[in-house]
Amino acid sequence: MATTKWIIDPTHSEVSFKVKHLVISTVTGYFRKFEGSAESASDSFEGATVSFSADIDSIDTNQTDRDNHLKSADFFDAANHPKLTFTGKISQIDGDYKLIGDLTMRETTKQVELDVDFGGVAGDPYGQTKAGFEIEGKVNRKEFGLAWSAVTEAGSVVVSDQVKLILSVQLVKQEQEVLAD
Repeated sequence: MATTKWIIDPTHSEVSFKVKHLVISTVTGYFRKFEGSAESASDSFEGATVSFSADIDSIDTNQTDRDNHLKSADFFDAANHPKLTFTGKISQIDGDYKLIGDLTMRETTKQVELDVDFGGVAGDPYGQTKAGFEIEGKVNRKEFGLAWSAVTEAGSVVVSDQVKLILSVQLVKQEQEVLAD
């Protein structure tokens, strides 16, 4: 059986998250440094295994003080937990693609299920084969030890527990490996 390795093209990909602030607006953040790969038996990616990691120090919410707070022990604790990681598999469930696997933050691992919109496979002008994905899902930050919490005088939550993950990923085909039966 032949498997193909694909790696994330960071110049054509982004990893972001959105969280409600004061319940009235949304703050968007990005991980600027990340890497990942997939191994698949076909260009449909059914059953592909996926691995991914993001550098916590690369968090960017366009506000330095907030970024530093997110990197602190109140949230990600970047000094002691420099990466978040994911390993899983792409599956089709009722005709829809899902990415199901283990997400680890702050040494806490939980299984997550993310929705996948597979954009297909295409060649670029440089002879490379690319595959595109839009991946979305929600996690509860407190389940991963990101437990900082505050309430306003009026009783509003400052930061929601629910965090939306949004990844726009382009993969580059690397090589095909034939495995012996």
